[in-house]
Amino acid sequence: MSSDPTTNTVLAEPSSLLPPHIPDRETVQGWQQWRHNRHAFIPAPRLELAAYRAMSPRDRQLHDLHRAATHANLPLLETPMSRAVARLMRSRLQTNALKHKPTTRAGLMITGGGYQGKTETACEVAAAFEDVWLTLHQHLNPAAVPGTRDLHAPVAYVQTPVTAKPKSLCQAILDFYGADYRPGTTLPQLTKAVRDSLRDHGTRVLLLDDITRLKMHRADDQDTLDLLRAFMSTHTTLVLIGVDIPGAGLLREGRHDPRTGHWVFPPPQHDTSADQVVRLAENAATQTERRFDLVHLGPFTYDTPAAITAWTSHLAGLEHELRLLHAAPGMLSSGTMPEYLFRRTGGVVGLLERLIEEGCGEAIATGTERLTDTLLDTIAINLGNDPRRDPAAGEIPVVPPNPEPPAATARRPRPRRRNTVFDDPGTPGAATR
Repeated sequence: MSSDPTTNTVLAEPSSLLPPHIPDRETVQGWQQWRHNRHAFIPAPRLELAAYRAMSPRDRQLHDLHRAATHANLPLLETPMSRAVARLMRSRLQTNALKHKPTTRAGLMITGGGYQGKTETACEVAAAFEDVWLTLHQHLNPAAVPGTRDLHAPVAYVQTPVTAKPKSLCQAILDFYGADYRPGTTLPQLTKAVRDSLRDHGTRVLLLDDITRLKMHRADDQDTLDLLRAFMSTHTTLVLIGVDIPGAGLLREGRHDPRTGHWVFPPPQHDTSADQVVRLAENAATQTERRFDLVHLGPFTYDTPAAITAWTSHLAGLEHELRLLHAAPGMLSSGTMPEYLFRRTGGVVGLLERLIEEGCGEAIATGTERLTDTLLDTIAINLGNDPRRDPAAGEIPVVPPNPEPPAATARRPRPRRRNTVFDDPGTPGAATR
């Protein structure tokens, strides 16, 4: 850290603004690195325009870089929808983790559209649970095998393989722990290795992201879902995250219990090769129906006074995180801006973040230093080709069309004046002679 003597402003070192090694949450080391550092970024300080102009050119450039990093790392703001999901998930994780009975732990399904913040909401809740759980156990693994020091991993985060099969899912879970397995390992051996890893590492939460990559018309995917339900008997809370879970067919075999609100699934009964593995893996105490709660994390709406108020409050919280020199209170949350931003993003928080992030970059580059609908009209929301997302599974939402620029006022062309140079003026009258 350094300071500008003219403004007494603490400036960040350039190296601290550049992204470090990006953690891969699909490994236990990457997950722990992300969990430790998820709130470590320090945003740029707020400066008045006069203080900014008093900076030296180098310090001004450094502060602009810090502002750009701030806008690229906007915090995950809570919404009424994410708050409901987080409340249910926190309750479910705590209740299941404190159970002494050898019964199946009820799971959770989080559904919604793409770019709604499902993954980040679930990961944040799971990370907070892990912080508390490690503190309760003094960061030691209570399930460690005597004479060994098994790594304690209360939470495991795994992305469903694009082409999911029982073996590929088992391999993805084992890869999280860094467990070794040979290419020719059989499915029963992989299943046993997964169950052993969940138990030996003291895993209490298994997050399975992009679960709707499973297509229920494929036999392999049906076997994979059966395998997942079997893992619920490992005293691990299963959290499935996906786009439009009801429409993906994952609930086809379940029945909704109106008394409890649960989706109830029978134990696997299909006559498939994976079934044999499941039956061997399960014990008599877990031959019960599996239960899931289905919770929706949807976008904002703009059709009732309460919904409009919630959207406006979210925009007010977002504008508080921005570092634009000409920004005024209500820049995003007053006038016609709430309606404009909703029209551009459809109330999807991920699209809103992308629009604001790129808009802030344009505002700094052009010296405008504030966001207006005119400036944002020049920004097209382009999600690009994200290799981590499967468009066929609905993981990339439909982006509202960019507004057309106002058409120029049509002017009626003036008629061309006739050239009269060679016109015959006629014979002059008597009065002109």
